[in-house]
Order: sequence, then C-alpha cells, then structure tokens
Amino acid sequence: MLKWPEYGKEAFRSVCEQVGEGENPCSKLERRDLEWVVPSSSNVETQTFYFDNQTTGHYGFVQVIHSNPVGLHYTAQFTCLVRHDTKPEESVWTSTHLEGHSTRGTDFVAEGLSVTLDKDATKYTISSVVNEDSLVELTVDRGACAGFKVGTDGTSYYGDDPAHPWGSMRHVFWPRAAASGKLVVKGQEIKLEPDATRAMYVMAMQGMKPHHAAARWNFLNFQGPTLSCVVMEFTTPPSYGSQTVSIGATTHNDTLVGAATDVSVQHKDAEEDDVGWPRPKAIAFDLRGPTVDDKGETRAHVEGQLEHLVDRVDVMAEIPSFVKSLVAGVSGARPYIYQFANTLTMTLTLPDGTEVSEKGHAFSEATFIS
Repeated sequence: MLKWPEYGKEAFRSVCEQVGEGENPCSKLERRDLEWVVPSSSNVETQTFYFDNQTTGHYGFVQVIHSNPVGLHYTAQFTCLVRHDTKPEESVWTSTHLEGHSTRGTDFVAEGLSVTLDKDATKYTISSVVNEDSLVELTVDRGACAGFKVGTDGTSYYGDDPAHPWGSMRHVFWPRAAASGKLVVKGQEIKLEPDATRAMYVMAMQGMKPHHAAARWNFLNFQGPTLSCVVMEFTTPPSYGSQTVSIGATTHNDTLVGAATDVSVQHKDAEEDDVGWPRPKAIAFDLRGPTVDDKGETRAHVEGQLEHLVDRVDVMAEIPSFVKSLVAGVSGARPYIYQFANTLTMTLTLPDGTEVSEKGHAFSEATFIS
C-alpha cells in the first residue's frame, strides 16, 4: 500500500483562522456564495436540502452531487432519502445518474431535473422526475432567517503555499427554512406543508480528492419548535496533522442567533461494530460564540441517545469502480457514513442568561474514512 506524503500542520489553513481574535465568525451570505464553483481540478460539490415534516413524520433530504473525482470529467448524481420510522412502504433511498447536466450560476439543470434559486436568493425550487420511485416537487424557503458562512469565504485551504493552495473545503448554510410541495415515493404521494415542515440547506465543496481532505466527519441538523442548530466538523488525515475544524450556528424564533467556531462534538458509549468502526450510542454538541450583532455571547448544548440508526452507508459501494480502486489502493480508506435520526434536547443560553430548552428532531451523521 502506498503511503501518502506527510505535509504537516503548516500545509493546512482552517476556515477558523480567517476569524481574528475578537472578530465575529458569522458572515453574511451573498448570492455569489450560492453559485457553483466548478473548478477544473478534482472536486466534489453538493447541494443538500434536508426536510422534517412534523405532522406526517417523514424526514430526509434531496441532494445534487456534481463531481470531478480524478480531474478528468464531470459526473452528476441526484440522491433522495425519505424515511418514516413506522411506514417502510413510504420510505425510499434512490441515487440516480444524471445526463445532460450543467451548472448555471446558482442553478443546476439536467435531463428531468432542475434546481433554481429565486431573484431574492431566499427560495429554492427543486423539481425531479429522474427516478420513478422518488418524484420531487419541493420548495425550500428561508424566509427572514439569514444564511451564513464562516470568515470571508467559508473555506479551509490545503497546501504549503498560501497564495496557491492545492485543495480546499467549503461550506455555506441556511440553518433554518421551511419546505413545501410534494414527494411521490413508490407511487405514494406525501404532501409537505410549510407550517409543519422544517428544512435546512447546505452547499459544500471539497476541492480535492475527498479521502485526502478528511479522515472523519460529524454533522448535525437539529430542528425544534423554536430552536435550530447545525454543526459541521471534519478532521484532516494525518498527512495534514489530524487537525479538526468545527463550525456551527444556532437560530431562535426563525432568526439567526450567531455562528461559532468554538464547537465540540463528543461521541459517547462507542462500540466497534462488524466493519471495525466505533459507532456512538449517544452524542453531545457544544457551541459558543457571539451573537450576530455582537451584543453578547451565546452557548448551545445538544445531546441525547442515538437509538435509531437510519442507515450505515458503505461509500465504496456507491462510487464508480475506477474511483473505488484509486481510493482503496492509495489510502486504504474504508469510508462508512452512519446516519442517525433521533429526538435530542437542545438548550440555548442567550446573552442575558435566559435559557431556552426543547426537544427536537435531529438528523446527524458520523463518518469514518481512514
């Protein structure tokens, strides 16, 4: 097995380093932040729209994956996850190859699929007929709740020359939104009413081969009656010093409270499973940071048991064979994504000391790569 070169910590610049001492990590999203980057080098870009219907109990996400995995040519995939904990007949997972795809600024189109952003940059419309088992007519509207990025561009950089990085990792978010429309799952229509369906949106880009960018991931999308919390955390491979980048944000009453780079994730009661990874049985997330308006500090704590494992995704089974041989041969990667959907408890402490605590639906992921 080939050993990947050791570049050291100095060859990685976390997005958190863009935030100077005393500066607010929360930066406003502009329309250009939601445009597809489409670099010519190896990369994977995604748009993911999470939804959680409080009335019917359906939850999941739809996602566009636009990738150039080895720097040769672009491919595109549309994935759809719909779950209902007691109605398996209304649950589905589809991953469909797209033909005739192209990016158009903030929009993405392909044969049978369109993802468009309105002129005010507050509403996405997703329409897909690419798979008969998962037909999608969905609108995701952030309303008055602002989106955010961390620092100047939401990006961490890889490379020993800051002026010419050879890789990157980027995330921008809508932490609280409403979804409406309908899904047709295996012929069964599921209506999503905006008053009952909470949503979250993240656009991401890994501007290098994914298994060279990160060895571990943690992700949280918590949506409660009045509170929301999103966390994105990754740890670089040892070749970049096993450095952890944790960012997150909280909302209250459909208003962005603030973003944070002081974020920690704790796996609890982890046990090694049959594929050799330590699956957590409980989890805790802690965030601390200034309010959007710099009028004080907020703290958030989200915790609970991970009793319901939605899926354990074998990533190697989802990628083309030529990419699979490259990933396995060079890095020895064994990527698995553990997807959980559980009721967790969130407590938000506001600058005046007021605490707001409530239970909510949390879709979380723990990913192990190498």
